[in-house]
Amino acid sequence: MSTTGTDSPTTGPAPDSRAVSLSPSRASDFKQCPLLYRFRVIDKLPEKPSAAATRGTVVHAVLERLFDIPKGERTPEAALRLLRPAWDELLVRRPELAELFDDGSGGIRVEELADWLAGAEKLVERYFTLEDPNALEPARRELYVEAPLEGVDGGLTLRGYVDRLDVAPNGDLRVVDYKTGKAPSQQFERKSLFQMKFYALVLWRQHGRLPRRLQLVYLGSGDVVWYDPDESDLLAVERELRALWEAIREATRTGDWRPKRTHLCGWCDHQAVCPEFGGTPPEYPLPIIPAQQRED
Repeated sequence: MSTTGTDSPTTGPAPDSRAVSLSPSRASDFKQCPLLYRFRVIDKLPEKPSAAATRGTVVHAVLERLFDIPKGERTPEAALRLLRPAWDELLVRRPELAELFDDGSGGIRVEELADWLAGAEKLVERYFTLEDPNALEPARRELYVEAPLEGVDGGLTLRGYVDRLDVAPNGDLRVVDYKTGKAPSQQFERKSLFQMKFYALVLWRQHGRLPRRLQLVYLGSGDVVWYDPDESDLLAVERELRALWEAIREATRTGDWRPKRTHLCGWCDHQAVCPEFGGTPPEYPLPIIPAQQRED
């Protein structure tokens, strides 16, 4: 097991630039479709803003800032007052999001924006039916975590952002993630648990402490799903990530990024350049290493 890092679970390292790193989102991309990983990580193809994803970003910001309010004053009304400022601030940082409600003549589709904000309000209000924020005092919110994945040639850093980290009086860690969608069926639950186990592995390797509980708060359906990992769970995830990274390295060297057609293809922005839909990917921008050199 790794030695304990110098950063405590309540501080964490500052984000920096790394040549080789992997987040749970990008790991999930490769598992879903290697070509999607290439389009996002290597080609960096643009994607249209998503109303659902943007709403999730705004709601996450509200729930993060909710805990800046003193205990006893964390009410649904107080949270809802944070919603519009959170949207306005996001729009300043990412002005391209304005196209979500563009009426085509430089104006805004006011009713559509109001409906979108009303949907965000429902998610915020539902949060209060699942947890009492006045009974909580998170150790950290939007905590950046990172740790090296051992046994990987050339080195690899696992990294990500934890929505909320709770620390019990006895030191037990609870990793909390907010989801603005609905709780998935058992068939698709593994993807969300993979993300949480990824975070748990990083915290364990970073601080030498195994998180006690992983908790998913589904605001779309009003469900709370939790899982208590053990060492064998996280060691299995570590092995999976090593194998996944080796597959990514091999695809990078060979340029062989095979598409995988699934029900999620309907939400992909890259069908026009995907062979599964008759498209042609852009020219591969990296050098391809011949098989003989790979063997050497």
